[in-house]
Amino acid sequence: MERPPLAPPGKSTERLAITGLILLGWALILVLRLFDLQVFAHEQYVRLADSQQDKFQPIEAPRGSIFDRNGNLLAISSASQFVVVNPKRIPNKDVAAALVAGILDIDAGKLQKDIEVAARRHHGYFVVDPNVSDEKANTLRAMKLDWLEIRDGSLRSYPNDSLAAHVIGDVDSESKGASGIELKLNKDLAGIPGVMRVKVDVKQRAYESEIVKAPAMGKNIGLTIDSDLQHVAQDTLKAAVIDNHAEHGSLIAMDPETGEVLALENYPTYDPNERLHAGEKPYGREDFAVVAPFEPGSVFKVVTLSAALETTNLRPLSIVNCGNGVMTLFSRVIHDHKAYSALTMEDVLAFSSNIGAIHIGMQVGKENLYKYIRRFGFGSRTGIELPAEAPGLVRPLKRWQPTSIGSVPMGHEISVTSAQLAQAGSVIANGGFLIHPHLVAWKQAPGGPKEVTKYPVPVQVLKPETVMTMRMMMRRVITEPGGTGHHLHVVGYTIAGKTGTAQIYDFTHRVYTHRYNASFLGFAPMENPSIVVVVTITGTSGEAGYGAWAAGPVFVKTMSDALARMGVPRDVPEEVEELAEKDKDQEKAAPKDQSADDVSLSELSTPLTPEERKEALGDADADGAVADVSHDPDAPKAPDFVGKTVKEVMEKAAENGVEVDMYGEGVARAQSPSADAFLVPGEHVRVRFMP
Repeated sequence: MERPPLAPPGKSTERLAITGLILLGWALILVLRLFDLQVFAHEQYVRLADSQQDKFQPIEAPRGSIFDRNGNLLAISSASQFVVVNPKRIPNKDVAAALVAGILDIDAGKLQKDIEVAARRHHGYFVVDPNVSDEKANTLRAMKLDWLEIRDGSLRSYPNDSLAAHVIGDVDSESKGASGIELKLNKDLAGIPGVMRVKVDVKQRAYESEIVKAPAMGKNIGLTIDSDLQHVAQDTLKAAVIDNHAEHGSLIAMDPETGEVLALENYPTYDPNERLHAGEKPYGREDFAVVAPFEPGSVFKVVTLSAALETTNLRPLSIVNCGNGVMTLFSRVIHDHKAYSALTMEDVLAFSSNIGAIHIGMQVGKENLYKYIRRFGFGSRTGIELPAEAPGLVRPLKRWQPTSIGSVPMGHEISVTSAQLAQAGSVIANGGFLIHPHLVAWKQAPGGPKEVTKYPVPVQVLKPETVMTMRMMMRRVITEPGGTGHHLHVVGYTIAGKTGTAQIYDFTHRVYTHRYNASFLGFAPMENPSIVVVVTITGTSGEAGYGAWAAGPVFVKTMSDALARMGVPRDVPEEVEELAEKDKDQEKAAPKDQSADDVSLSELSTPLTPEERKEALGDADADGAVADVSHDPDAPKAPDFVGKTVKEVMEKAAENGVEVDMYGEGVARAQSPSADAFLVPGEHVRVRFMP
């Protein structure tokens, strides 16, 4: 039986088939597209999604710690929470400052000023509080301010506050070194930051995190500083600057054999834990010991006489003409601080005769003198690990004036730093070798061995016999009656040294003033020196402001403590010490003669030009004009106040239009500047009254 033929499909069936084909094609396209997305373009879209969800944040590396020579902590970092604002996104800075300051219990006015200054400087990051408590941090988070955030980080702290502040330095708001060792060795201390991946939602809220690269902690640094000796230096120097109404002071104590700096102190000083606010001046933050060159005065005679011993026939007992205290050189008249007709070479140093030093310098000759000045390291940076060290200035011979041979031998027309003086003193103390002062003893990476720091090999610059002769002559500065340091004494030890008192040049008014750079350079014990100490007090006045009287006592206290702390055997037997004490008691009963100290008069000096001042400072700026050393004939002179009562002094001062600073009670016994001395505009006359 045959089947009947199929009926041809109807139009509805055709439409259904077409629709099915279309759907099948669309499904195929979707499948292919999904296959492409899931297989071929998978990695691309994963990266795109990650870029929208993942945020990479740096992980601050723990900063290395700083230790003193005995392992005491000087600087350390600890985990902390930071309150950070974006000054550029804050609409109402006064309102914002008041709001945040109220929660953090800080000064709203200072905060507002800080934020405004940061905004003007286009800073998008400002740390309001580097160590906020959890409670206050949560309060700030709950306010959901789009210009404020709480970040985890580390807080740099200094357990000893201002101790050795100029050596250690401090860090800025981003935990980068800003001064001192913190700046100089920032790369070692900072370590290597890590990286963290944080996943965020559409509202930029973190919900997952992963450390991609762990941070590497910075190296620990061990310094040569002795914290206990530094305390002594800090207290003693501060007292000397204040008692002498000086501007500032510096002190360096170092081992002359190794160059290790045991103490380096400046006053004024500062606490690196305290932050500077906008508009505040960085008072006390200048490291005068290495960045502030000055004319050294008579302490520089050590170099002059050392050169003479090696380049001339002069010996300690050679007679040197001192011209009865007066000398004419190229039509200029020079006066000594005392009238000596002639002195032995060793007495020229002990009594610090300027004219004697000039005659010795003339025998040495400018070529040899220049050579030995450079040999002692002057005119070049010492290389100490502190930023912005000044090289000082030694004029090349072609720039010497005819009268320079009279100025340089007594420490004028040259500028040095305290660090350079310590280096020069070490040449005499260590047997004639130029060493390099340094502060860093070792570095240590986490888990690694201590890397002992290596320094240049010392270079011999003086003969051993020259050194021994200079030590004996510098000893006579202390032991010889009338020696400029005769009143100085360290119990149990022989000390040797040299005083210096140099007039300070006023670059604004182009005159030498009656203010001094008072210095003392010394070492002990004399036969085998273990420690060199240099003290400089800047801005002293009067005879009490001379080197031996202003800087000398600081030297004695610091040296006594240093010798004891280092266990240096005493070289003066107790029975000899007892006899010496009896002699000292007799001297104390007699009237004091402070005028035995020296003053390097500036009558011949050609002051540094602005360009030379800039050269001496290194990268520092120099300003002010200079001219030949001469006083304005129309400048006011100091009246004679000595012997007058307080009332009479006040009347005479008013009559002459002079400002006076009066100390003590009774009758005026001394004054500075002395009578008839020219006064710099604005300078006061200091008058001492005694019963």
